Amino acid sequence: MIRNLLVALVALASLGLSTCGHDDAGVIKFSFESAEDQGAMGRRWQPVLDDLQKQTGLKVEAYYASNYTAVIEAMKFNQVQVGWFSALPTLEAVRRANGEILGRITDEGGAKDYESILLVKKGSGITLGDVLKCGKRYTFGIGDPRSTSGTLAPMAYLFIPRGIDPDACFKVVRSASHQANLFAVANGVVDVATMNTVGLGFAHRDEPDAADKVQVIWTSPPLPESSIVARKDLDPVVKAKIRTFFLTYGTAPGPEGDRERANLKALTFGGFAAAGDDYLDPIKQMDASATLYAAKKTGDPQKIAAAQQAYDAVAAEIASHHHS
Repeated sequence: MIRNLLVALVALASLGLSTCGHDDAGVIKFSFESAEDQGAMGRRWQPVLDDLQKQTGLKVEAYYASNYTAVIEAMKFNQVQVGWFSALPTLEAVRRANGEILGRITDEGGAKDYESILLVKKGSGITLGDVLKCGKRYTFGIGDPRSTSGTLAPMAYLFIPRGIDPDACFKVVRSASHQANLFAVANGVVDVATMNTVGLGFAHRDEPDAADKVQVIWTSPPLPESSIVARKDLDPVVKAKIRTFFLTYGTAPGPEGDRERANLKALTFGGFAAAGDDYLDPIKQMDASATLYAAKKTGDPQKIAAAQQAYDAVAAEIASHHHS
């Protein structure tokens, strides 16, 4: 807890220095998100970052941020040049932080997507039908507000289509990381919580006692896997080196390739693939849907009209991808 608090304070302090920018062209700050335990995630990423440094000749430093918004702000103010972003923060980095997608993650089976899930404690008897009856019967753990699987997907695919507002539906709604949500359900602190299939996979490996105490009662449609994002204005030579590193990492035959594949396996990654124009389509659709829902809740005709216009524009863009 103290360590996480210190990490959060360091991230906030560094945001205060945001005007300083990126001075040392030879140093690349690489961020990864805090949806999982930061210490464990840092240990899993470090061998890959060491290889990135060795193969590109760049000095690569890890950057921890306390939440998704802090990661986006850090890239916006050039405190971070490259990072691993889940899909919704990827969209925000492209829209607001001068971000460009270098490649997308594939899982160990080669799939390019994963799912959001709803957890309850094993033996609780709570069904999805019970949850959707609302009536402020249960406590609910939701994700970071900008989390793709922790918040956006359950809202867009489960609650919004049924006209359910979690704040009105549940007795208490608390926002936390995937790992915190898992422990909260396993220990009976909350009745229902969001997570995702990747996080649950990590938990079965690293925290089996907690993982064995929960069960899944809802699974979302497939969500696009996370990606590697870099600032558009990064030196083109440097950017090309980093893109090549990721798109070829773990593909070599022999012992060196095996070592890299083991590093990827620790992250539950299969490797990295190029991202097409349609990569973020499901996220754009969910985001536009959630924005329109929030606008309708305000009852403000101008906000509703603007959100509807944005929703229609996203629908047209997605249609063009399917026809091209």
